[in-house]
Amino acid sequence: MAEGSFPPAEAVLGVTHSITGRRWIWRGADERLGLAIAQRLALPEMVGRMLAARGVGVDGAPDFLEPTLRALLPDPSCLRDMDAAASRIADAVRRGERVVVYGDYDVDGACSGALTVRALRGLGCEAAHYVPDRIKEGYGPNAAAIARLCDQGAGLIICVDCGTAAGEALDAARGRADVVVLDHHKAEGVLPDVAAVVNPNRLDCSSGLGHLCAAAVAFLTAVATQRVLRRAGFFERQAEPRLLELLDLVALATVCDVMPLTGLNRALVAQGLKVMARRERAGIAALLELAAVKDAPTAHTLGFVLGPRINASGRIGEPDLALRLLVGDDPVEARAMAERLDVTNRRRQEVEADVLGAAFSEAERQADAGSPVLLVCRSGWHPGVVGIVAGRVKEKFNRPALVAGIADGVARGSGRSVPGVDLGAAVIAARQAGLLLTGGGHAMAAGFSFAEAREAELRAFLAERLSHANSLPMAADLPVEGTLSVQAATTEFAGQVGRLAPFGAGNEEPVFALRRARIVRADRVGKEGATVRAFLEGEEGGRLKAVCFRAKDGPLAQLLLGSGGAPLHLCGTLRAESWNGTVTTSLHVQDAARA
Repeated sequence: MAEGSFPPAEAVLGVTHSITGRRWIWRGADERLGLAIAQRLALPEMVGRMLAARGVGVDGAPDFLEPTLRALLPDPSCLRDMDAAASRIADAVRRGERVVVYGDYDVDGACSGALTVRALRGLGCEAAHYVPDRIKEGYGPNAAAIARLCDQGAGLIICVDCGTAAGEALDAARGRADVVVLDHHKAEGVLPDVAAVVNPNRLDCSSGLGHLCAAAVAFLTAVATQRVLRRAGFFERQAEPRLLELLDLVALATVCDVMPLTGLNRALVAQGLKVMARRERAGIAALLELAAVKDAPTAHTLGFVLGPRINASGRIGEPDLALRLLVGDDPVEARAMAERLDVTNRRRQEVEADVLGAAFSEAERQADAGSPVLLVCRSGWHPGVVGIVAGRVKEKFNRPALVAGIADGVARGSGRSVPGVDLGAAVIAARQAGLLLTGGGHAMAAGFSFAEAREAELRAFLAERLSHANSLPMAADLPVEGTLSVQAATTEFAGQVGRLAPFGAGNEEPVFALRRARIVRADRVGKEGATVRAFLEGEEGGRLKAVCFRAKDGPLAQLLLGSGGAPLHLCGTLRAESWNGTVTTSLHVQDAARA
């Protein structure tokens, strides 16, 4: 087989059952298109094929490799209600009204809230913020909080990352304050009767921007608002704020809310990472310093370093701590808040670990019994971690997973699904059937609550509704871009692969199969020895370092540590990483099989 080739009909290197039970499959691509892209842009042929595999055409390849807002940013007015929202916000700025930004407690909520507050304050507007308590108030606007904000003199309330489904709660502002909603969640039913609802996922919005997170919607709203003010001559008296400096917040929210990193999102993240690399935002700079991130941040930094710390605030800490961190400018205060977030995140990890062990045990029992969907509930489980645990259960068993904590006879939880299984539709159907108190979501994720006494009925309903999930293998197939020898896994090649970054949803980091590598030395490193580090040699020559995170004592760790020098096929991502000015290449191992 030629280097990097990937015939569609056969398993990669013949691996149909790896050490983790997975089949390695070729990621399909139009090879003629890939070759045309490579020839047009003078790229290595494999890079051209990887672009083709991601649905990129010859004409779109330059913007994919060098995404710019100049080429990809749409006219904000393409969003339904945007002109009304921008006009109302601009009026509040000109009149000096008190504006309150009503946020959410996850990363997108914190970032869209901070972005809107900073954009308003940059215009000289008095802008306050409010984030509900996850346990006491739940998600989204509630009537009591809206009434209090009106009592405190709010003339305009801007709901970010929430509000689309909160018409009844927002009625509390009627006749007292105007409301503008900036959201991206799926709209179901009648929209709130407010000044504007800007949401690319409302049924009557034809913008085609349904893949944006709330922070991106908030950014477009800020662009539209400044355009209204510019046309009115507002900036003849004062300097116009540079909105591009807010793109680090958009990038952080886009990655952490798992939006597809294609098109406009790709440009927002790429440009936002450049802004973040300057470390001019006190809160983000403090978090990066606390996490010992010395080099330029990547999408991985956003999703796995910053995101969990910011999320921890709303999950089990102070609901508005992350937003206050992102709004503030004082480095000393930012450091103190970042340290509190770090402590909260460690506590969240401990809570999550306690729940995860019990959830895995119960999920394994259900999977062994042949259940197509895994519903795991227990008293005392913290609602702030059930979504994370559901994701881990889904990954381990390749089945839709719902995890809930029970308190006062009510189970509240989150679900995560696998490709091809629409969990959101099933949850909505269960709610319509009267089995759930609340429930909604989309194909890959859902939130719900139900009376503890109805668990068995709900389990049976979901099992029937999602019975086709039983046709899935117990371990998900692993798509592979191509095969490499150890000798071919060079820093130069890894750098070419890196041109496809930022990686994430919709643009997954390329996975390669390293053929017939021998481990000459392997050991455990990191906290509690959970990471395995190995040094590889190839039969055709070459040396390479490999790392396997979260390996712990599983079968993959045992094989890497005990291969005895026998040849192995290793699957993972190839990265050229800079550390203290030195660039090294390593394979981040995801799976292995005996050669």
